[in-house]
Amino acid sequence: MKKTVISIGFTFLIFGSVIAQNAQPLKYYIDKSNMDLSIKPGDNFYEYADGNWIKNNPVPASKTRWGNFDLLREQSSKRMQILLENAEKNRNKNRQSQIIGDFYTSGMDSAAIEAKGYSPIKAQLQQVDEINDLPQLLNEIALLRTTGEASPLFGMYISPDRKNVLKYIPSISFAGTSLPDKDYYSKNDPSSIKIRNAYAVYLKTLFGLCGEDEAQATASKDAVVKIETALAAMQYSRVQMRDPYKSYNKYSLDGLTKLGTVFNWKELFKIMKVNGVDTVLLNNPGLLVTSDSLLKALPLSDWKSYVKWNIIKNAAPYLSSPFVNAEFEFIKVQTGQKEQTPRWERMSNLIDNSLGDFIGELYVEKYFKPEAKVRMLDLVNNLQATFAARIKRLDWMSEATKVKALEKLHAFAKKIAYPDKWKKYEGLTTSKNDFVGNLRNVSTWGYNYMINKMGKPVDRTEMGMTPPTINASYSPTTNGLTFPAGILQYPFFDFGADDAVNYGGIGAVIGHEMTHGFDDQGRQYDAVGNLKDWWVTEDGEKFKAKAQEVVDEYNGFTVNDTIHVNGKLTLGENLADLGGLNIAYEAFTKTNEYKANKKIDGLTPTQRFFLSWAQVWRGNILPDKAAQLILTDPHSPAKWRVNGTVNNLDAWYKAFNIKPGDAMYKKPADRIKIW
Repeated sequence: MKKTVISIGFTFLIFGSVIAQNAQPLKYYIDKSNMDLSIKPGDNFYEYADGNWIKNNPVPASKTRWGNFDLLREQSSKRMQILLENAEKNRNKNRQSQIIGDFYTSGMDSAAIEAKGYSPIKAQLQQVDEINDLPQLLNEIALLRTTGEASPLFGMYISPDRKNVLKYIPSISFAGTSLPDKDYYSKNDPSSIKIRNAYAVYLKTLFGLCGEDEAQATASKDAVVKIETALAAMQYSRVQMRDPYKSYNKYSLDGLTKLGTVFNWKELFKIMKVNGVDTVLLNNPGLLVTSDSLLKALPLSDWKSYVKWNIIKNAAPYLSSPFVNAEFEFIKVQTGQKEQTPRWERMSNLIDNSLGDFIGELYVEKYFKPEAKVRMLDLVNNLQATFAARIKRLDWMSEATKVKALEKLHAFAKKIAYPDKWKKYEGLTTSKNDFVGNLRNVSTWGYNYMINKMGKPVDRTEMGMTPPTINASYSPTTNGLTFPAGILQYPFFDFGADDAVNYGGIGAVIGHEMTHGFDDQGRQYDAVGNLKDWWVTEDGEKFKAKAQEVVDEYNGFTVNDTIHVNGKLTLGENLADLGGLNIAYEAFTKTNEYKANKKIDGLTPTQRFFLSWAQVWRGNILPDKAAQLILTDPHSPAKWRVNGTVNNLDAWYKAFNIKPGDAMYKKPADRIKIW
């Protein structure tokens, strides 16, 4: 990740953004027509709660999955489209409208984009062709990082030092591959072979579109595959990368040079505009050593093809239709998606990702109710107090560790809806006639913004997410919780909803993010955010044993009948789901609605709480996409986020009268309880 952030949604999160403007009838929040009442809740709670909705809402042709997240994300994109079109019409109103209006105009001008072909990157490719030796090649790689045009072989970013989070430090991340996971380069199952073959076609097609003849394109394709396969073999697995110590390797610049003699790091850092640095973090020393060996062993022509490929693939989505179509053909093989996402939607998402504060400020002004931020803070404080009470009652944790745990809990930074200070993008320029140029300018601005953090106090108030984002996160290095405006809407939150719906929705999200501070990764950071062991040794071992129970349970869950959930990869999210739902439920029991115990539409408050949690995750997903996410996504599939969580809560058993013999029944002694 670019920044250590743990999130509640899917890999590419899916949610719209705003508070519902009008209260809805209470029945609307838990609609029985979406449920499959023919299924016993104790046999498959996910299907019981969401079965009819799932049957009646297949994945649209332009999507790979379809659920509440996707519905809200599409809604958010449409809202941003309105804002962008208004800015386009009123570009003379102010600089903000001009910047985003011109960017949007350039991205929507398909005729101009078609006419340019690959000319927007032609000069960059020619520059690579003129390289004569390895130092020039590495200098070009460093230069490309500064403009955001590509990050071949390694990336560089500025972030707080995980063991001294009040100071920024540069980090070098070696990866250098294009496929979604290292396993795609080595596994010989039919799906992996199919994807590798499609990748080879994609490579050759794009090299051909950039002017290479058949023989050249074939040689370039072979060079890229050879280099990336060698790099993938030395990459850490996603499970290994969950160990924050494994990716924390601090070196002096001289020490880095000893690992890889080809790299002149002092020169490279100068090109990357990072000055006065004597220490750097490295994510994978073995990959640097491998890269050094490959650079010396393979012909320079192979490496030039590799660098050119990184430029081409990064630009492909923004070039003429032959490039866009070739990329989509490759996406289809990986995910099963049938139709390309509409251009307007791609542009809305692109500008949100590129100029999040500019579009976010307009978004909040038009679609967000300020009182929601106040209400959200109340909920966060409420859940925080409940979590504190639960920590104090733990029977497996010593008093000494509890003191530290409570210190960390009470130190949470709370970032809600939108930033306290909006970025103004000083010095950034855009043109309505140069789409790729605008992308380059925005990326360069973002890079310089990041670089300028060096030597300054760490800004612990940065949200790390744009306001329209439908998601939430926890950052270990800031010990911070972030809830963008986008998630503060139904089915997570609504002013008109009863407490059961809001606590089962946004309450569980709040508890989820808080629990991330104490999951298998987050627990290794202290109250300030430093990577530091604050646990009594015996307590740490007890936690690991309990966490292993979660790993074992989720390893037993399957997707598409044969593929199993990876319990180790998804451990953090599963722990957060389990802790979050427990905390939210206990907080809900303090409300007047719970105490009154009156039914709404035939459902008790507790039943509505669990149904609210379940309906958040309802959705359909294409089989190829589901298989891909098992390898790449730290979140469990939706069905198991629901069923694998509720079957560990005693209150769920009581609410739905779950008995021995029901498929999901677990003996009380077998129900996992951690936080």
